[in-house]
Amino acid sequence: MPKFGTDGWRAVIGEEFTYENVRSVARAHARVLKSRSLSKVLVGYDWRFSSELFAREVYKVFKEEGLEPKLVSKACTTPMVSFGVKHVGFENGVMITASHNPPQYNGYKVKEKFGGSATPEFIKEIEAHIPEASGKPAPEIPSEKVNVHERYIQAVREWITLELFKERELLVVHDAMHGTSSGLLTEALKDTKVQVVGIRQSRDPLFGGHSPEPVEKNLKPLIEKVRAFSASLGVANDGDGDRVALVDERGNFVNTQLIYVLLLLHLIKHKGMRDGVVVKTVSTTYLANRICEAEGIEIKEVPVGFKNINEVILKEKVIFGGEESGGYGVPSFLPERDGLMSSLLILEMLLLKEKSLSRIIEEVFKTYGEAYYKRIDLPADQRVKEKLNSLIERPPSAVGSFKVKEVKTVDGLKLIFEDDSWLLFRASGTEPLIRVYAEAPSHGNLEKLLEAGASLLKV
Repeated sequence: MPKFGTDGWRAVIGEEFTYENVRSVARAHARVLKSRSLSKVLVGYDWRFSSELFAREVYKVFKEEGLEPKLVSKACTTPMVSFGVKHVGFENGVMITASHNPPQYNGYKVKEKFGGSATPEFIKEIEAHIPEASGKPAPEIPSEKVNVHERYIQAVREWITLELFKERELLVVHDAMHGTSSGLLTEALKDTKVQVVGIRQSRDPLFGGHSPEPVEKNLKPLIEKVRAFSASLGVANDGDGDRVALVDERGNFVNTQLIYVLLLLHLIKHKGMRDGVVVKTVSTTYLANRICEAEGIEIKEVPVGFKNINEVILKEKVIFGGEESGGYGVPSFLPERDGLMSSLLILEMLLLKEKSLSRIIEEVFKTYGEAYYKRIDLPADQRVKEKLNSLIERPPSAVGSFKVKEVKTVDGLKLIFEDDSWLLFRASGTEPLIRVYAEAPSHGNLEKLLEAGASLLKV
């Protein structure tokens, strides 16, 4: 039976992700919407294999159930669906995507009327209806479509200080990783002095043979292009455009923790956004805590998954929220991870400071301390899962030579050490993996922590 994870339901196409199961999930979803007197639903889809066909099935089921659905006019990013729900008159949304998962996967994301990932309560209601929801085909009908693409691009351009982009020349390489962020950075920066060179902009449901996940091992083409063009910055987005990765002017990969820090500092110091709290997931850098402490701003830590950040957004005013996976959101624009907006904010920061990205990072380390981060993923067989559960029940007091200062079990097991370095063990909510995360003030300690952490899971 379909089961939702950290952000949506994802499964292998042709195995669990079938037309029948998609129709069952859509019918269950429709019944929850009707129980809440909601009817206007936006249905979007990305460039994965058959995404547009799965989206059509969802549309037809919604129509049969008496809702008022509309399909996007063409393949889009996940933030576009969220934007459409919040700003274009819809009450709920569906995005057919498996985000950064391997090519054989597809998925079903739900967006609520506030414009962000559905709350756990909403998802539980859908799951409760799935067992009795029929997967039978709905009648063939014409699709009513809506163009949210142009309105989204216009809104993004209005939110940044576009005049800055018209004052100074900058060369940026944009890697769409064969996803639906293709061309968006160029569109957002038209009529400015920022030149965008695009790579991997075409549709390829196999994503060049690997996951459309913007992690260092998948970004060799971006790194090479930045160096070849002597570009100021390299930007990559994942398959559905809600995440971002960066390569600096030297062609060095910039880890996602540092992107969180750069965005946070830019919003606080340059955009004057200080009214509210900052939210991070349990897997996010300790530098965020140091910055918020120095600036007198409250920071809250939640389990992994942007839906957990949204739980805070729904209750409090949030300046900025983000997570280790490269998903960052500014709720005053959209309570959603947004790869394009994140990219533009980084560019805006570079133009304001008139310094290279590597120099800005050096200044951050000088002010708030150094921080180096790495994550490894281990296959999640039953024995490894049991080992993790036993560690959560009986956390160690030390890992190698590192003494544990604090233990957190809000999501998996997080061990915090005396110098603020930390280890986190947790089961992925989107893939059959155990993730081991580590952050430390030096490369040497980082590798030691990861090695010691992985050894704790050996069976």
